[in-house]
Amino acid sequence: MNNRFTLLLLLLLSLVVACSQPDNDFNKDTDRASLHLLLGNPSNATANPLNEDNYLITLPQYSTSYNRSKGIPNWVSWHLSDDWLGSVSRQEDFRVYDNLPEGWYRVRPDDYNFSFNGFDRGHNCPSADRTLTDVDNSATFYMINIMPQAPAHNQNVWAALESYCRRLVRQGNELYIIMGQYGVGGTGNKGYRENIADGKVTVPRHFWKVIVVLPKGDNDLQRIDEKTRVITVSIENRNTLGGRPWSEFRTTVNEIEAAAGIDLLSELPITLQAVLESRVDNVVIP
Repeated sequence: MNNRFTLLLLLLLSLVVACSQPDNDFNKDTDRASLHLLLGNPSNATANPLNEDNYLITLPQYSTSYNRSKGIPNWVSWHLSDDWLGSVSRQEDFRVYDNLPEGWYRVRPDDYNFSFNGFDRGHNCPSADRTLTDVDNSATFYMINIMPQAPAHNQNVWAALESYCRRLVRQGNELYIIMGQYGVGGTGNKGYRENIADGKVTVPRHFWKVIVVLPKGDNDLQRIDEKTRVITVSIENRNTLGGRPWSEFRTTVNEIEAAAGIDLLSELPITLQAVLESRVDNVVIP
């Protein structure tokens, strides 16, 4: 009887210990997600359903402010380092994001109807920035990460900028990237449109991106100083700009903030923001 009681007690203790152990996958995802907003929440988005046009969604792969009225994100923010890059293939599984608040329209992949509207389903956080696992790559195909983008813009000038970011990572850097949109109306393969999907999805006028470049290391926020490279780009959403180099469209963070009505790099000291946000990147792009 004593032996059986001892075995039962040991079993109960083992269950208690097992339940008290942290979920390593959960902790890993939480740690990764915390990096995406390290430099700030540009629009003070919240996960309150009443905040319909500035609704915060945080995934392990990126964070976004989703705009219910427009059916697209206001901005998407993500961390990029070699920890995110691997060899998985592009999943190509565009799909609705089902975790929006009840009653909200879920944008569908076929809402874009390329043959009719003439716009690509353009990624904010690129598929190629999330190639470590199938799950990571697949998350970039949620429609909350997608905006109507002129094909030549998406496949040429913007793709070149995305590729350049990954080149910087391969050179030993890590990046903090924020991409967004402002204005209404773009020109794709079928001409000018201000919306698609019977008005459920707005076509942006401009796409912008802010990229903070750091040598790979720890304590990233504390390592940003007046010498830190910040690349800021704004490019109009039309096909005719597709063949030009992205470096021609460099601008300042201040200009993006004024145009989009947001506050970027807000976790940095005000004096440091003033320096970094007023500077146009002038590094020669090979």
